[in-house]
Amino acid sequence: MDVGHQVGEAEARDFLVRRYGVVEELRPLGGGSWSSAYSFALGGRPLVARFGARKDWFEADRAAMAFASPTIPVPEVLEVGDALGGAYVISTRHYGMNLEKVRPDQSDVAGPMLGSLLGALFRVPKNTGLPVGWPWIPPRNDLSWREWLCERIVDDPRQEVHGWRGDISAKSGLDRIFRACEARVLDLVDTCPERRDLVHGDLLHANVLVSEDARTPRAVFSWKNSVRGDFLFDTAWCTFCSILYPGIAAMDLWGLIHQQPSIREEAGALEDAPLRHHCYELNIGLGALAWNAWIGDENVLQQVGTHLAHLLERGPLPSHA
Repeated sequence: MDVGHQVGEAEARDFLVRRYGVVEELRPLGGGSWSSAYSFALGGRPLVARFGARKDWFEADRAAMAFASPTIPVPEVLEVGDALGGAYVISTRHYGMNLEKVRPDQSDVAGPMLGSLLGALFRVPKNTGLPVGWPWIPPRNDLSWREWLCERIVDDPRQEVHGWRGDISAKSGLDRIFRACEARVLDLVDTCPERRDLVHGDLLHANVLVSEDARTPRAVFSWKNSVRGDFLFDTAWCTFCSILYPGIAAMDLWGLIHQQPSIREEAGALEDAPLRHHCYELNIGLGALAWNAWIGDENVLQQVGTHLAHLLERGPLPSHA
């Protein structure tokens, strides 16, 4: 299934030339499922143009500039607007390799790097009055973190991705796994605190660039899935997705997150951490089932189902307290 808002190279070039005049070195970049991305230059300055269906996705990237620091390198957003039946964003270009391309033999440096990035996100100022969907347009100020978690596993026709539950129900084995995971998530959700940490929500899938030696984060972008909630959700995102990425799997990210001084020193930050992390891994896995059922990727669908069955049997990871 084709998803998102795909813009071809010729269309992108025509748009950029009309807007800026001479456009240099236009090249396609590996975009995500929901957008198309191109590198180009203006007067020798390296830039990136991304095209997607919704302007609010790119406004989230602009809003995330408020979190930019050497430890959270958010690219500068120069312009957001309407284009080609959807929206566009122009940002400064950063260079590096995708986080998920880190090799297993780099885990001794990549693990601390990723742990430090998660620690930096944790240190972004927070307060209980912040909305869960901080970049959402329109805002939903009444939504709690626990409610957000529960909404993620419901097939809601108001969302872009919907209609997937029937496809899973038609596969008896996957349906049993889905129901078992759903029941455990609902059983564990009350252990999840109403925190308002900065959660990126999609640190893999070509949304983080790191240096070639895997020691330094170079860019963190695509903030459209970002929320304010429990910092352990980003940890669970990486540990769950490690089934797809050997370099991530080679990191002891569960142990590394417990070593972050800012996390260890905050009273209650790691209370019930194994239960919370287990809830989030299952929640993320249910989202992966929904996504792959929706796009019709049977191979990954079965792989995710097998992994969820393993997580159900394994249960929460050991406590590091």
